Amino acid sequence: MLNLSMLESRIGYEFRDKKLLRRAVTHRSFAQEHNERLEFLGDSVLNCVIGYALFLRDRHFTEGELSRVRANLVCEKTLHDLALTLDLSSFLFMGEGELKTGGARRASILADAMEAIFGAVFFEAGFEEAQKVVLRVYEPILSSLTPETFSKDPKTRLQEMLQGSHLPRPAYAIVNTTGAAHQRSFTCECRIESAGVLTYGKASSRRAAEQEAAALAIEELSKGKLNAVRG
Repeated sequence: MLNLSMLESRIGYEFRDKKLLRRAVTHRSFAQEHNERLEFLGDSVLNCVIGYALFLRDRHFTEGELSRVRANLVCEKTLHDLALTLDLSSFLFMGEGELKTGGARRASILADAMEAIFGAVFFEAGFEEAQKVVLRVYEPILSSLTPETFSKDPKTRLQEMLQGSHLPRPAYAIVNTTGAAHQRSFTCECRIESAGVLTYGKASSRRAAEQEAAALAIEELSKGKLNAVRG
C-alpha cells in the first residue's frame, strides 16, 4: 500500500487531519470508521462544483443539456476512470474478503472513494478548497469537453450513429449479476450484429452497465468498423 502523502500530492491538497483522509479511503469491510458518510457529502459537493463549472463554461447549453452533461461527468464510470488515473486502489483500506474478490479494482468502490475524498476536503477546509481539488482532478476531462461528446449519453450517441448509417439498433442484455442486493454488480452486453461488434460493461446498476457497453461500442465503431459496413 502506498503512503497517503502520495495521494495528497496527486490531488493537490495536504490534510491537516491525516485521519480524515485515511477514513475517506477506508471501505466498510475494513473498519467501523469507514467512508460512506464522507461519500454522501462528497457526492453533493461534486454535483455543485461540476454544475457550476458547466454553467460558466458553456453558455449555449440549455438546462436539459447541462443536466445530461453533469450526469455524464459525475457518474460512476467517470469517477472510476479518474480513480484509475490516481491509482486510488493502491491507497484503499479494505477487508481481506473484499481484497480477494477484487474489491480494490471494483468501479463502485473506487467511485465511492473518490467522492469521499472530495467530501473530506470539504469537511476540513470548506467549499473553495474542495472546488479546487475537484477541478484539478477533473481538469483533463473539462479541458477537452465538447457539446458533441458529452451532451448526450453513450446509448443515445450510439443509436444516432447507427441510424445515420441506416443500421439496426443495438441489442442490450444482462449476461451476469453478482453480489448481495445492497452491493449488486451487473454485466451487460451491447451487440451490433450488422457491424460485428460485441462489448461488455460492468457497473452497480443495469443502466450504468449498458451505458459503459455502449461507450465501448462507439470506440469499436470509431476504429473503422462502421465504415467497413457502409462500404
